Amino acid sequence: MQEQYQFVRLVGEERRTGPTLKSVSRHFQNDKECFMFVSPHDDDAALGAGLFIQHTREEGIPVYILIVTDGSQGYCKAEQRGTIVETRKAETYRSYEKLGIPSEYVMQLAFPDNGLTTYLGRRTVRDYDATNLCYQGFTGLQNAFTLALREIRPTQCFIPTPNDLHPDHKITYNEFMISVFHATGGIWPELGKPLDKLPYLHEYAVYCDFSSAPNVRIKAPESAFEKKLQSILEYKSQEQIQSLVDAVRATGPWEFLKNVEFNLYSPMRHKQRFEEQMHINVLHIPK
Repeated sequence: MQEQYQFVRLVGEERRTGPTLKSVSRHFQNDKECFMFVSPHDDDAALGAGLFIQHTREEGIPVYILIVTDGSQGYCKAEQRGTIVETRKAETYRSYEKLGIPSEYVMQLAFPDNGLTTYLGRRTVRDYDATNLCYQGFTGLQNAFTLALREIRPTQCFIPTPNDLHPDHKITYNEFMISVFHATGGIWPELGKPLDKLPYLHEYAVYCDFSSAPNVRIKAPESAFEKKLQSILEYKSQEQIQSLVDAVRATGPWEFLKNVEFNLYSPMRHKQRFEEQMHINVLHIPK
C-alpha cells in the first residue's frame, strides 16, 4: 500500500487529522482552489514547503510560485557575478519541476536581491528603473504583488514567516500583506479586477522559527521527501547546498504551517474595559 500524507490541524481545542489538506479544512473550495507560494528568494518555497507543494499538485490544485528577487547576490565565486542571475533562473525551473511545478507556473519578479528597500511601496517610474520592474507607469513591490494577485486570483497564499532574519523576507512579508488588501479593493484599477475576497493566508518557516506556534503539521511519504531534497540540490551554484540538504534530511519529512489572522482594530473590543460599573474605586475628576 502506498504511503499517504498525514495532516494534523489544530483549531482551538479541536484536533483534525486526515490524508489531505481538504480533509482537515472546513473552508476548502474544491475545484475553485488556487494556491500561491511567495518565495523571497528562489529556493525558499522549496526549502520551507517542498513537501506541501508536491501534495497540492497531486491533489490537482493549480500552484504558482512567486519569486521576488533575482538571485544576483548569490554568487560564491568572483567569476559567477556576471552569470549568476541566469544560472539561478535555470536552477529554479529545474528545482520546481521536481516538485511538479511547470516553468510557466514559476513567476520570477526579479527585484534586486538584497535591495528591496529601493522598491518599497508603489511609485511612478523613473529614468533609472529597470523596464521589467515596471507596469502601467509604476514600479514597486506593492505594484507587482497587487498585479500578481489580481492576475492569478489565488484562494490561498503561503509566505515565509517574518521572523526570518533576512531583510528580504521581512520586506516581502510586509509588502505582500498590504498588497492583499490593495488587491481586494478598488484602488489602482489599471492592475486588474479586484479579488472577490481575501485569500486565506499562511506562514511557512525557512530558517527562523515562527513567532508563535504553527497550527498545521504535514508528514510526507519518504518518496516525496527525497524529491524535496533533490529539488534543493538543483541549486548547484550554491557551494553550501550539500550541507543545507544534510540539515533538511536530518529533520525528516515534516513541514508546518501557521494561519495568519489580521488583528483589525475595533473600538468595541476595548470599550468594556473602561465601563464605570466594572471598577470598585472610581475616581471622578471635577469639571
